[in-house]
Amino acid sequence: MPLVNQARRAIVKCAFAVAAAATILTHSAQAAETPQYGGVLTAILHPEPPSLNLAVQQVAGTQMVAGKIFESLLTYSFDLKPMPSLASSWDVSDDKLTYTFHLQKGVTWHDGKPFSSEDVVFSYEKVLSKTPRTRGLMDNVASLTAPDPDTVVFKLKAPYAAFLYAFDIGGGAILPKHLYDVDTPIGQNPANAHPIGTGPFKFKKWERGAYIELVKNEKYWKEGRPYLDGITYRVIPDAASRRVAIEQGTVLQAWLQDLEPVDAPRVAKLPHINYTNKGYEYWSTMQWLEVNNARPPFNDKRFRQAMMHAINRKFIAEKIMFGQGVVATGPIHHNTRFYDANVKKYDYDPKKAIALLDEMGLKPNADGVRATISLIPLPYGEMPRRRAEYIKQNLSKVGIMVNLEATDVGGWVSRVGNWDFDMAGNGVFQYADPAIGVSRTYLGSNIRKGVMFSNTSQYNNPKVDELFNLAAQAGSDAERQKYYSEAQRILVEDVPLLWLIDTNYGTHLNKRVHDAITTGLGAAGNYADAWLSKE
Repeated sequence: MPLVNQARRAIVKCAFAVAAAATILTHSAQAAETPQYGGVLTAILHPEPPSLNLAVQQVAGTQMVAGKIFESLLTYSFDLKPMPSLASSWDVSDDKLTYTFHLQKGVTWHDGKPFSSEDVVFSYEKVLSKTPRTRGLMDNVASLTAPDPDTVVFKLKAPYAAFLYAFDIGGGAILPKHLYDVDTPIGQNPANAHPIGTGPFKFKKWERGAYIELVKNEKYWKEGRPYLDGITYRVIPDAASRRVAIEQGTVLQAWLQDLEPVDAPRVAKLPHINYTNKGYEYWSTMQWLEVNNARPPFNDKRFRQAMMHAINRKFIAEKIMFGQGVVATGPIHHNTRFYDANVKKYDYDPKKAIALLDEMGLKPNADGVRATISLIPLPYGEMPRRRAEYIKQNLSKVGIMVNLEATDVGGWVSRVGNWDFDMAGNGVFQYADPAIGVSRTYLGSNIRKGVMFSNTSQYNNPKVDELFNLAAQAGSDAERQKYYSEAQRILVEDVPLLWLIDTNYGTHLNKRVHDAITTGLGAAGNYADAWLSKE
């Protein structure tokens, strides 16, 4: 069966409307130029990630850097069709229960050891099955086998409509079995300090607080790639310094929240910059506030509803994020499949918030304070901090006193993952399909202490679990939409966390950079085709 037909049968085409800036360089125009070998691409890295092992840590910075070192079975086009990566092709049985992946030939690990199907089976069964995203996938797998070194077969318990969406680098990075099939816990494995992958770039050095250096993999399996001699990620904590670096050309790339929203539009118009919104189709990031549903008063949905009414999210979208997103309506980003806008609305209305707090019996004391809570801002630059300050002001107007507790990325991951928080900022990828990127946040079965990006709010509603599970196994998009719509309506009533903004980020690239953003994974792609023109 031709690969294109396999993809069409296995996955419904999903077209996303993407707003591209006027300065974007089209891929057809880039293709007319002849790629050049050599040069080192420099990029901003902010904040510095805790680890480069994608099976342990899946924050954005880890995915961007490690996505050049490690590879997954598939990658995805801008319109979210699955494309080959470590899998060269795949077959799907008529009953949608058996997926056979045929692996690329001649692939070796960076240490020279041969890559095989045994690495894939080991990675999924022993490592990835314990991560919050891939755990849901593996719960639907009846067996995973390697009939020969170049073939991997997944047999499912029941049809799983999102199956082929689940093999991106964030949830499906393949690790070398010969380094990780040991008694040492994966988080303590010495290989984490010098990651070994199959990707187009090899890890060379990590100078903590300064830079991460990757160099060209001369034995990469894709002939003639990569073009670059390497990539250097510079850790730049200060927002003004990041802006100056991209303005002056000392770095050639800024993505996601590297630039403050107030700076991003002006930098995009500079004559030496190409700006694009392409490459975020797979992610569809949402910004929200995690809420610890196990602690009073957060365990009363009226308190959570009151906070939704008390926060002016439109102001946040327009005046703090400068249009890099719109007000979220619920658990699914408006660019993600099966979004439904027909849900309860939480307009900015402090009077409604006060009424709900009164109904709870939370009366103001002599200082006007009804409750005192803490909030950990998302540790990704100045904008999340300003947003947290503004939220603190909003909530104070209805009698909720907020104490802000700053931390770095490692501390944020540890505290939220271990439920050591009242509220915490978060920015979460949706990964193209709700069965992969949305359900993990709300399923009662995914309440897992110590695991970030799981159900860290500890929300538990068996009806929502049932709807998500039915939607994942439904045979048609119409049936899936029915289940997801009902789940959205329940969740928006329960507000297990506070949805703030559906984001619309972009990537700033120096015009010397070509063919970097070529898939729906954007700057987290492997950059095998990226090249630099002369200065």
